[in-house]
Amino acid sequence: MIHGKLKEAGIGVFTVGGAIRDGLLGLPVTDRDWVVTGATPEIMATLGFKQVGRAFPVFLHPVSGEEYALARKELKTGPGYRGFSVAFSPDVTLDEDLYRRDLTVNAMAMDAEGRIIDPYSGRLDLERRLLRHVSSAFGEDPLRVLRVARFQAHLHHLGFTIDRDTLDLMSRMARGGELETISAERIWRETERALNTRHPEVYFHILQQCHALEVLFPELAQLIDQTQPVKYHPEGDAWQHTLEVLAQASRMSADPLVRFAALTHDLGKGETPKNQLPHHHGHDHHGVRRIEEMAQRLGIPGRFRYLAMQTARFHMVIHKLPELRPKTILKILESMHAFHETESLDRLLIVCQADRWRRTGTHVTREEAQALLHACLEAAQSCDISLLRDQGLSGPALGKALLQKRTQAIKKTLISFLPERTMECLLAS
Repeated sequence: MIHGKLKEAGIGVFTVGGAIRDGLLGLPVTDRDWVVTGATPEIMATLGFKQVGRAFPVFLHPVSGEEYALARKELKTGPGYRGFSVAFSPDVTLDEDLYRRDLTVNAMAMDAEGRIIDPYSGRLDLERRLLRHVSSAFGEDPLRVLRVARFQAHLHHLGFTIDRDTLDLMSRMARGGELETISAERIWRETERALNTRHPEVYFHILQQCHALEVLFPELAQLIDQTQPVKYHPEGDAWQHTLEVLAQASRMSADPLVRFAALTHDLGKGETPKNQLPHHHGHDHHGVRRIEEMAQRLGIPGRFRYLAMQTARFHMVIHKLPELRPKTILKILESMHAFHETESLDRLLIVCQADRWRRTGTHVTREEAQALLHACLEAAQSCDISLLRDQGLSGPALGKALLQKRTQAIKKTLISFLPERTMECLLAS
């Protein structure tokens, strides 16, 4: 009904952007963006639209809540992704609005009759599976480097590649200092969205290719050329290993927390001096600190930070689970807050399984590790603290006694799960 009123007022209404792209590709369309031509803020308000945004008028549909933007043009006025002035008026055409968009495959529109408006050959680029910038205006917005990397991660499984000229332009932008103007909030927002794509490893690979990784994620860039023992890592340096672990973890889980932990699990290897390569002694502990530093710089939410830091801390010992002492297992359970929830522990085990993907030798599977740790947790939880209080214990003495009881309970569980372990090993707890 409202679209009809807009049409009666001589206003054009078009679906634009990703909804057209994904619809033509047969992908699910979850969000729709709209552009209106020939309108003013006053006309939109009289039809019940609610205006939001300050830089330019965007309106919320009174029923669906979807965003409708007035057709606009942009003029570069300063550095960075915020250095633009926006011009909107009823005279701005749809082609002019589409011209300012990043990629040709995002610069298509559809009218009310379902006709595709495609002034910049986006449909042909979809057929060619090509991500190509619309115009030289692409280089005025540094955020587009991250967006193109994210689109490539989103469409990689369909065989898309980035146009050579577009990738070269992205490299010039990265080397020209424009990326340094992007706020930490926007960097993380694009990265979190990339972690939710089918191939998040592609996002980081593209950033490396166009020299943006060293600007935006220097901790990750420092993994490049950090060699590893071929016996355990036939895939190459620590960066290649990281990308493969991220890819494998993404096949196992769609959880972005798991994927971020996979991305950062070996971050400490970037700190290893060249004269110590290919070995990385203490990289687990170094990694905890480096993740904290990166998280603070980019404002990464605590739930991502927590799992990533614990994964860096424990992934090495999880690989040696059958050899661990009862006290070490209890420490893992406590640090992972497993006595309150087990989701974090299970996420950790997914990353550890991905980390072992191409390793040689015999290792416990994720299912075996999960069964063992959950059994140890159940045993430790069965220790009744009220019985200790009835014995008159309190304070540090109560804590010490509970630790002993939980350790003994875990020890019995290990014996039942791992009968080949010697009593001498178990008693050394």
